[in-house]
Amino acid sequence: MKDTFKNIDDYILLFPINVQGKLIELRKAIHSQVPDLEEYIGYQMPAFKHKGKPLVYFAGYKKHIGFYPGAEGIKNFEKEFEERNYKFSKGAVQFPIEEDIPLDLIQKIVTFRITEIEQKKS
Repeated sequence: MKDTFKNIDDYILLFPINVQGKLIELRKAIHSQVPDLEEYIGYQMPAFKHKGKPLVYFAGYKKHIGFYPGAEGIKNFEKEFEERNYKFSKGAVQFPIEEDIPLDLIQKIVTFRITEIEQKKS
């Protein structure tokens, strides 16, 4: 995989078609919460900002899709990750490639992160 990407579209095109579909679904689920999110590449991953603050990142891998909502974004949803048998760490959760992306859970996490950012701004 190349080291730099111009945008999220370039990043997604690097993956096999089946993975591209999952990454596109994930991107749409993130945008469904707030349509005017700023897209960028951060840490060589697709990323989104809300009101100038980092919201979430995602990345494709051979066996999973990594989703990075920050430490509080993970901490708040640990129980759901455990119930769904997802691997997770302090700042990331892994969605297996062979499973559907949990769009409902993504939307809940994004909503949580948006609220978190807005509360810190006020």
